[in-house]
Amino acid sequence: MKKVTVVAVGKVKESFIRDGIKEYDKRLARFCDFSVKECDESKREDIEDESKSLLKEMSGGYNILTDRGGESVDSESLAEILGAALINKDRVNFIIGGSRGVTDEVKRAADKVISFGKATFPHMLFRLMLTEQIYRAFCINAHLPYHK
Repeated sequence: MKKVTVVAVGKVKESFIRDGIKEYDKRLARFCDFSVKECDESKREDIEDESKSLLKEMSGGYNILTDRGGESVDSESLAEILGAALINKDRVNFIIGGSRGVTDEVKRAADKVISFGKATFPHMLFRLMLTEQIYRAFCINAHLPYHK
């Protein structure tokens, strides 16, 4: 079974966000082996430590970095990107940096850099939103009625 992992900086503290991610995790089970890998948030002001942790998790697989400066995507184009990535790789990692962003090294290591628009979202809420969009992408690719 194909693996899809959300690699993110920081731990989700809010129960409603954890519950939402668990719900989409259950739904995704029919399509892939889904997981979330949480990297430690740095206490220092620089982003080097966080970026090093992200880079370790990015080894192997197809890496999609979420970044405001990336290519703007909608649900259909995310479905295309995910579908194409899973044809060539058994594992896809979606990377969410910390609140201060990521180093250029992380950006260069990504196979694709995408953006969900110019708005700024709380990082933990965005993790739930991304998980829902991954589920939606699988539904679009499977021609299921979830996406209308």
